[in-house]
Amino acid sequence: MPFSVRSTGRRWFAGSRLGRVILALNLLGLAILIGGALVLNELRRGLIEARIDSLTTQGQFIAKILDQTATVGDPEPALQATEASAFLQLLFIPTNQRARLFDSQGRLLADSYVVADRVEWKLLPPARPADGRGLSFTRQDADAKPQTIERARTALADEVARAMKGEQQAGVRVAENGQRVVSVSIPVQHVRAVLGVLTLEAGDVDEIIAAERKALIPFILVAIGVTLGSSLLLHLLVATPIMRLSRAADRVRLFGVKAIVLPDLAKRRDEVGDLTRSLEDMTEALSERMDAIERFAADVAHEIKNPLTSIRSAVETLDIVTDEKARERLLAILKQDSGRLDRLVTDISNASRLDAELAREPLATVDIGRLLAEVAGLYSARERAGAAPDSVHVTFVEPHLLDAVRVQGREIPLGQVFRNLVDNARSFSPADGEVRITLARTGKGRVAAAVEDDGPGIPKENLETVFERFYTSRPKGSAFGGNSGLGLSIARQIIEAHDGEIHAENRTDADGNVIGARFVVTLKEVRA
Repeated sequence: MPFSVRSTGRRWFAGSRLGRVILALNLLGLAILIGGALVLNELRRGLIEARIDSLTTQGQFIAKILDQTATVGDPEPALQATEASAFLQLLFIPTNQRARLFDSQGRLLADSYVVADRVEWKLLPPARPADGRGLSFTRQDADAKPQTIERARTALADEVARAMKGEQQAGVRVAENGQRVVSVSIPVQHVRAVLGVLTLEAGDVDEIIAAERKALIPFILVAIGVTLGSSLLLHLLVATPIMRLSRAADRVRLFGVKAIVLPDLAKRRDEVGDLTRSLEDMTEALSERMDAIERFAADVAHEIKNPLTSIRSAVETLDIVTDEKARERLLAILKQDSGRLDRLVTDISNASRLDAELAREPLATVDIGRLLAEVAGLYSARERAGAAPDSVHVTFVEPHLLDAVRVQGREIPLGQVFRNLVDNARSFSPADGEVRITLARTGKGRVAAAVEDDGPGIPKENLETVFERFYTSRPKGSAFGGNSGLGLSIARQIIEAHDGEIHAENRTDADGNVIGARFVVTLKEVRA
């Protein structure tokens, strides 16, 4: 039976549809999550920068007015605290902003929370019962606020001190209530003298970040949904079909089903479809092989039974026959049937080992011209040594080719094919006849090697049946049992295993008369 292997090559994701689906789905979920994070990160940075620009513009405006209304230059430049505080009280400061004014020594002169009578507040932490007699708070809650206030005041003092040098300061820091604020500190200058520092704070940074985190949730949910969807799709496309294939294989193993049949999976144009079709082909091939083995065993039993029956009959008759000539004939029958049985066992053993030998020996490049010349030379050497009493000559007609003819195959089995063909041709050739071996290119990358004889030819109806096992139709006068009928069957099996063809035809003369038989073997040529 010929075998074939689906060539996939190095397809990777470029040729794998299922691989591309897996890659695309996973990258899609990741891209959604990364894109959302990048968008929100840029949005947060833009909002903070926009808030700093807004506070800077507002602070510069207030500082300019303070310079015009709350500063004096005689006898020395100074900032008037009363006028500055009154001015801040007149200004409209949003509830989420805080304005503070410091003098040149860093002392607080005015606070928008104070001048506007605003009270800083926040919810108390949840109370818990202490021994069932009242309310108590953890030590951590009691210690957290003073530490936070101290860090916030230190950070504010550092910012004000840097602004006292005449450089505008802006950034994000922690306020006394523990929240992060966007802060801008602008020096209040009269001419070139720094008389104080105006600090503006916006305390909605945490709200902005919380809103951004909420905005990120839809992206995360979409990414999770895509990931779950891709996982479900992979389960449906890969895991479920593989489980179905596994159950189908179990049915073949446990219940003797002839083949795995999953037509809906076989129609798929991806790796699962390839696997399904390969498993179907494999089980069908195994089923055919098992059927062939059963038929072979039946044929073997039938062929061996004939000589055994003849031997048993001759042995039983030998004891009661007294005529010497009759006994000699019976002994000749025993000898002939023993030889026939020996040939049958040998050929049957070779046929049964053929598949294993073909699987063991690796493919190689074979010079078919050299191989045919060696086969012809083997018979010529036997003839010269006197081992061929029928004197049938075997010649190799050298082809007029410019280069060697090479095929991909196994040299020993191919040599056995042509020896079987030559032996078959010699058995049908007349005394002093000739068996010719020829080689030629047929085009389309194939070569044809032919073995022809000068015998009686083959009946038309038997041109195909001659390749069946144990077919032994011989011309009249041939020795009975001289052939097992397996030679041509083995030859076809080997050639088909090499993805080649073999057929029989009759040679005719100009008048259409049969002048011999020809067996043609066609193989693929390998170009160097």
